[in-house]
Amino acid sequence: MDQTKMFATSEEVFHWMEHRCVRTIQPGLERMEWILNRIDHPERRCKFIHIAGTNGKGSTAAMISSVLREAGYPTGLFISPYVTNWNERIQFDGEPIAESSFVHWANFLRPLADEMAEHGPGAPSPFEFWTLIAICYFAYEASPWFIVWETGLGGRCDSTNVVYPLVSVITHIGFDHKDWLGETIAEIAREKAGIIKAGVPVVCGSENKEALAVITEQAKQKNSSLYVIHKNFQAEPKTATPNGQRFHFTNAYGTLSDLEIPLVGEHQIRNAGTALMALEVLRQHYATVLEREHIEQGLKKTSWPGRLEKVSDQPLIVLDGAHNPDGIHSLVSSVRQLYTYDHLILMVAMMRDKDITEMIQPLLPLAHQVIATQVQDLPRALPAEELAQQVRQLNPELSVQSASTAEEGLRLMKKKAGEKDLLLITGSLFLISEVRPLLIKEYSE
Repeated sequence: MDQTKMFATSEEVFHWMEHRCVRTIQPGLERMEWILNRIDHPERRCKFIHIAGTNGKGSTAAMISSVLREAGYPTGLFISPYVTNWNERIQFDGEPIAESSFVHWANFLRPLADEMAEHGPGAPSPFEFWTLIAICYFAYEASPWFIVWETGLGGRCDSTNVVYPLVSVITHIGFDHKDWLGETIAEIAREKAGIIKAGVPVVCGSENKEALAVITEQAKQKNSSLYVIHKNFQAEPKTATPNGQRFHFTNAYGTLSDLEIPLVGEHQIRNAGTALMALEVLRQHYATVLEREHIEQGLKKTSWPGRLEKVSDQPLIVLDGAHNPDGIHSLVSSVRQLYTYDHLILMVAMMRDKDITEMIQPLLPLAHQVIATQVQDLPRALPAEELAQQVRQLNPELSVQSASTAEEGLRLMKKKAGEKDLLLITGSLFLISEVRPLLIKEYSE
């Protein structure tokens, strides 16, 4: 592509990102700060709710955003990765960014990114470029009242950490991305707690004592009020079905009884409680008007696809983007609690940088048959046959096949499925983003 030519389509932007951006994770904020300084710091115009954590970030963000929109506040949302369409990463009032806006802000930022690559701290990563587009879109075009702002990887050195939020939210902390975040829970928690800013209230939904010790110390150093689940607020599960669940929420200001979310899995109750406490901080600290009906309806309307999502009843097909050990354990627990079936047929794909044994082992007692597949066009993806071989080593008696594409894997699953079988697809959000559009099209027509 001509380096001076303006982007005309999103495809041209992605092509430029592929060839001009740094393709590896590069922690640090120097590139973000270099460009933001050149464009007069648009992030300072915006009011952020900043969310970090190992699991539950996206669900918590979706619930906060849904309630704020229900209360009439124009709301931006920045998440990663997407599940269905690329532009879901940047949303305003529930609508993905228009391609024309995405292309416009990419054109605005491109000369700066090129200059930075040549004469500054280096080229941005694709995620840094996405983050910059989101900041410009929200600050200069959409102008939301609030922005729900999810970190990518970690927190302290994540490109989203250039903002000074109204409230910092830290969800469940577990093991993931050890190469980048650390080998212990304390080290990982220290990276996540890097989003805590001086004097900014913090809501913590993590129950891990080691993580809590780190977060508590960081909040104390920053003179930030800290609200911790089971200490300053409670979310008590009541009833659960494969379509949703009810719970009670309590904090120092009162109780909200019999709330309903369309998300399943007990971990989602913890995420809902964390979301509600963050909203309570907005009410108490920033005079945000939130009535009970806004909370009730906002929670009910929350949409977060690809997380224990049932996409078909006949055959019974469930998608879950679990991609780390804690996510897998939550998935296994939820499947045992919520579903009855004759056999479970598992389709799974994973990335090369994951501990395959740690990820696969908890799933195998559920499975009658396993189909190992792979995510297309992703260098990090583990080849299907290599994954299949590892599964066979873990359980030589299990029926295991490989499928070179997710589409082929779906055909195999449906061919094998009995009338009362459960088809479970998991292991990577990238896999879910491949198969979900195919399944939604097939079973919604």
